Amino acid sequence: MEILILPDARSAERLAATVVADRMAAKPDLVLGCATGNTMEGIYDELVRLHQHEGLDFSEVRTFNLDEYVGLEPSDTRSYHHYMHDRFFSRVNVRPEHCHVPQGAASDLEQAALAYEALIKVSGGIDLQLLGLGKTGHIGFNEPLSSLMSRTREKALAPTTRLQNAPMFGGDPEAVPPRALTMGVGTILEARELVMVVTGAHKAPILARATEGPITSMVSATALQLHPHCIVMVDEAAAAELEGHEYYRWQFENEPEWQRFKQTVE
Repeated sequence: MEILILPDARSAERLAATVVADRMAAKPDLVLGCATGNTMEGIYDELVRLHQHEGLDFSEVRTFNLDEYVGLEPSDTRSYHHYMHDRFFSRVNVRPEHCHVPQGAASDLEQAALAYEALIKVSGGIDLQLLGLGKTGHIGFNEPLSSLMSRTREKALAPTTRLQNAPMFGGDPEAVPPRALTMGVGTILEARELVMVVTGAHKAPILARATEGPITSMVSATALQLHPHCIVMVDEAAAAELEGHEYYRWQFENEPEWQRFKQTVE
């Protein structure tokens, strides 16, 4: 795991988008794992800017989203299908048939989960997976006590998670579906590269647990410590409780691999 501390949220989002663009330049048919949430919106906005103003080409890119609420049709404006189309897919030249989101409205959720895993495999596996960090320390919807070897499956959502996601449902946590179809921790760890972006002071305690604490199923994001190519990009506010903050700042300023990206955040 590598942790990079950036001056602010915008810098972290821009760096994440620039890394995605860099990987696309090396592999135009990149298989990109997508996430949702406020932090991701900044990343998608930057990718859209790179597409519109610098010609970033998504025509061969394939995408797989982490999760979807159980019971919501793709046409539902509160679904992640709609979220991704509205905030990202419709704004770049990615082919609709290349965009995949779990089928939360499927009549047979177990079969839908197995089919999603098979589709990822047939596509060659995920090259780069974008991740956020939930307040319970979850990645995807892998709530506390999720197996660190888990696969795509139906999962009950914690009350804290439903409260966190309430703004998409009129501010009412009871309106948030209680279950979701999510990639498992084991599925996520099979991506060749992981980029987790965490911003804001409210994420500082759980970020410290996820990155510097012991590996535990109580905080599914701690499993990322096991991945050989995991980059965690954070702003100063989120980094407030990290014990190794001085070293993490040094890494971005001095490691050769990041020198060509520094202008992104200057």
